Amino acid sequence: MTEQKQGSREGVRILPSADVDDRAEIGEGTSVWHLAQVREGARVGRNVVIGRGAYIGPDVPVGDNCKIQNHALVYEPAVLEPGVFIGPAVVLTNDHYPRAINADGTPKSAHDWTPVGVTLREGASVGARSVCIAPVTVGRWALVAAGSVVSKDVPDFALVAGVPAKRIRWVGKAGEPLEDRGDGLFVCPKDGSEYVENDGVLKEKA
Repeated sequence: MTEQKQGSREGVRILPSADVDDRAEIGEGTSVWHLAQVREGARVGRNVVIGRGAYIGPDVPVGDNCKIQNHALVYEPAVLEPGVFIGPAVVLTNDHYPRAINADGTPKSAHDWTPVGVTLREGASVGARSVCIAPVTVGRWALVAAGSVVSKDVPDFALVAGVPAKRIRWVGKAGEPLEDRGDGLFVCPKDGSEYVENDGVLKEKA
């Protein structure tokens, strides 16, 4: 059985090389792998996987059943709702106009800028090496293709790709691109679920 770094956290797996602050909350069934860092005040839910070398910033909420892959960087004040997938080396930024120093040459401190966050809604997926430029929201069950740069909000169920990312298809909850059946009806080829598009908004068919 893998050794836990913090024995007081029952039902979690934290590898000895991981750096998990004592003030972070880690839910039951969660795994934190080698060299990952979880900062103070982070609230990580149940059954979350935090991969090797990943970073979770201070006070970031991570919903249940999220997967954060190797070397992903989740900077505060990001919000991850349940079931979010973050691919390897994804970056969620937090600064409009980053600078290391002020105009007078003095080093910038936390008081010299206001962080802005990325929000990933329930079931959203962000592919490997993508960058989400705060403040943006990636909608429910949306899919960001690998290597994309997201600079605008992504609608629910949208598949976006490119630099900057643009919608190229719709996807369902199963993650498969939907088939256009005409008259605003879209069908998932994997599970047969139906969706309806109206004025650029896709919703599950009632």
